[in-house]
Amino acid sequence: MAGKKHDHRFMIANREAIIGVALAVINFVWWFAFAYGLGSKPPEEYSYVFGLPAWFFYSCVVGFILIAALVIFVVKFLFVEVSFEDERSGNQS
Repeated sequence: MAGKKHDHRFMIANREAIIGVALAVINFVWWFAFAYGLGSKPPEEYSYVFGLPAWFFYSCVVGFILIAALVIFVVKFLFVEVSFEDERSGNQS
């Protein structure tokens, strides 16, 4: 087993999994910061954006748009297409 090559697809999959977890953490931190940061005041003191409380607008509406844009960017520019075929299938030794 000393001569066994490391499959590069696992390194790509690990990198992309870490990016996916990072996006999830960014989404949660964004949502939590705006929802509990702006939403911790009494309702009488809320400010409104397009008829929605500012905490909801920034945490849910803007947060969704931001994360959707980030996911599109990541998939388009950072993720790579990987073949599922075993590259060593022709060389069975």
